[in-house]
Amino acid sequence: MTTTLTKYEKYTSDYDSLQKRQENKGPAWLHDIRERGMNSFSELGLPTARRGNEKWKYTNVGPIASATFSYPANASVDEATLAEIRRIAPLFAGSNSFVFVDGHLSESLSTLPDEANGVRAMSLAEAILSGDEVVERHLAKQASVEDDGFIALNTAFLHDGVFVHIPEGKSLESPLYLIFVSTERQESSVSHPRVLIVAGPNSKATIIESYVGISQNRYFTNAVTEIVLEEGAEIDHHRLLMESEESYHVGVARVYQSDNSRFSSKAFEKGPAIGRYDLSVLLDGPGSYCDLYGLYMTSGRQHMDNYINIDHAKPYGTSRLYYKGILDGRSRAVFGGTVWVREGAIKTDSLQTDKNLVLSPNAEVDSKPALFIYADDVKCGHGATAGNISEDTVFYMRSRGIDLETASRLLIYGFASEIIDAVQIDEFREFLEKLFLNSLPTYKFEF
Repeated sequence: MTTTLTKYEKYTSDYDSLQKRQENKGPAWLHDIRERGMNSFSELGLPTARRGNEKWKYTNVGPIASATFSYPANASVDEATLAEIRRIAPLFAGSNSFVFVDGHLSESLSTLPDEANGVRAMSLAEAILSGDEVVERHLAKQASVEDDGFIALNTAFLHDGVFVHIPEGKSLESPLYLIFVSTERQESSVSHPRVLIVAGPNSKATIIESYVGISQNRYFTNAVTEIVLEEGAEIDHHRLLMESEESYHVGVARVYQSDNSRFSSKAFEKGPAIGRYDLSVLLDGPGSYCDLYGLYMTSGRQHMDNYINIDHAKPYGTSRLYYKGILDGRSRAVFGGTVWVREGAIKTDSLQTDKNLVLSPNAEVDSKPALFIYADDVKCGHGATAGNISEDTVFYMRSRGIDLETASRLLIYGFASEIIDAVQIDEFREFLEKLFLNSLPTYKFEF
């Protein structure tokens, strides 16, 4: 049954305009992908139903579905906006970076990497127009439009983004920064960032993907990232969510791993009124490994939802899932972590943990780790905790002559630092330390 799209008319009219502008640009297969995305969105809409919808049980996307967002056909950046972007975004001198402003590549802010060692990092639009067969083979193959309205909507507007291909045996020598910035606009706007990363056999790369908001108006970021690791490949992926307080953000990442590949993810999240990160990793080769770390901070009436899934489809796989949250005010956090161990995936070793530091009696966290095991001879465990710092810990700090407010701040940061310290890139780790230190609430533990 087709869903009526009355409330989504702006999306459909902007989609029609995009198709007309791109009518004679790009290959036929790209137009087919867009059309398939819009057709699926027409069927699915956005997941506003709460009953019988386990994936969205604790997150109400009604405010996103009921709002009207315009899709900017272009972006112009004045000097004041440039200065603000440089001040707040994780831009480092001499770094390889792609900077997108309101969905459009800004060459003045970007430091595009050289294609050394055969490594290709370019705008997705450029890669598509060049007829790159790696793009055609992998784009929109991991992120299915069939059962997710947000993926379908992003795919309908698939136009530009970032494409990275590391050939067999090659390495991306320096970290690559992908920065998506939303700026102040006269009307509420939406952007649909798209990232495709393909790591060939025995290749290596470090990617930092950031979403930054400098707008005080309401806007919506609907992002999709696809990552493919072929045999023996290694990807160290970082994701920074630093949207403004009036924003909505839904991010989807789909990761495919082949034999003996290694995928590491570190996600850091703060800012949006409603935020969601949907990460799914398929370990589809024997001996594959992934570790997924995350740190989220909420305050006021913010809502942050992490929906993290690991699928062990082949034997001898290892996964580690470790997320931490800090909640204040009347904010709410949701953690849904599911590990699947498929039939035949023997010798799987998996552990998932979610820990939450709740600083306010009005804050709420819903944590739901789960294991589904269909194989013998595995080692799996999961756990979740939520609470405040123990009285004994605070007493120990006070007995060393530290005042209550300083002791409280040190303990909160100590809770967060375990995740931040996992970052191996010095400049980015220092950026995160300052960001989260400056974001810590003024708080005193009281018993």
